[in-house]
Amino acid sequence: MKPLVALVSGVILTACTADARQVDVHDPVMAQQGDTWYLFSTGPGITIYSSPDLVNWTPDGRAFATEPEWAKSVSATFNGHLWAPDIVHHNGLYYLYYSVSAFGKNTSAIGVTVNKTLDSSSPDYAWEDKGIVVQSVPGRDLWNAIDPAVIIDEDGTPWMSFGSFWSGLKIFKLSADMLSIAQPEEWYSIAKRERPFTAADASAAPAALEAPFIFKKGEFYYLFVSWDKCCQGKDSDYKVVVGRAKTVTGPYLDKEGVDLNHGGGSLLIEGNERWPGVGHNSAYTFKGKDYLVVHAYEAADNYKQKFKMLEMTWNKEGWPVVDPQELDTFVSKRVE
Repeated sequence: MKPLVALVSGVILTACTADARQVDVHDPVMAQQGDTWYLFSTGPGITIYSSPDLVNWTPDGRAFATEPEWAKSVSATFNGHLWAPDIVHHNGLYYLYYSVSAFGKNTSAIGVTVNKTLDSSSPDYAWEDKGIVVQSVPGRDLWNAIDPAVIIDEDGTPWMSFGSFWSGLKIFKLSADMLSIAQPEEWYSIAKRERPFTAADASAAPAALEAPFIFKKGEFYYLFVSWDKCCQGKDSDYKVVVGRAKTVTGPYLDKEGVDLNHGGGSLLIEGNERWPGVGHNSAYTFKGKDYLVVHAYEAADNYKQKFKMLEMTWNKEGWPVVDPQELDTFVSKRVE
């Protein structure tokens, strides 16, 4: 089979066979410090990789050697895997947000750990956990405290969006130190799907949406959301939809003008036969180009999740566009 070739950030990428040593991560988020990029993902202690070129990635340790001290007080069944991080640089510090949860339950909390640098060789490198930012409790809350994503708005105010299933996705204002909910509390609903009124509060129900990520481009804030099922092998039908608003708190409308709070969402990318599930995205500008970052399940490799970066362009109406062929042509390389 002839190799597939793509150009990403000025680097020629050649697609390999399914047994290539690609980076296999769930829920990828990224940051850049100097000439190095860093990749964080779900995994024991939060998995970290570093790269000089966005293609070759070296394992770079974990944020937690074991687990947060408070984790089992939130979820007695916590198994060491921290979920769905987000990484933000603000006021000279790196804030790494992460989730502790029990699968399929809203027994959850979002925590944050901070560091002065992402360079693990620096004498200043040390993650300092600051504990819980927000927690959801079954029977009390009809929302789920996982999948954090933080954005600094045009006024310099930090906001955290989050959520999975239940009553949908929320956003609230963070305190100035980025460690807690700002007072007095400001909460907004930004996306939801229909949930049967007969559904038990303890049930996630079929209102399948999660993983909000907000990206500012021009005059709009773009809200990316993952719909439907992840983590189901060939039955995965994960996909990414988008809406936009002129204020960070919404309302976010899709291309047809439907509010994402009313089930709206314009499809950006979905899976195909080779990649049956694509989602849990983040979005960045690197080297003057915009990228959508996702994980995708590869049918040819027993549906193992793979890290993907897709160049994101914008149509004349100002909506993001990605080429699904880049699921094949973008191939990361894990360097041991």
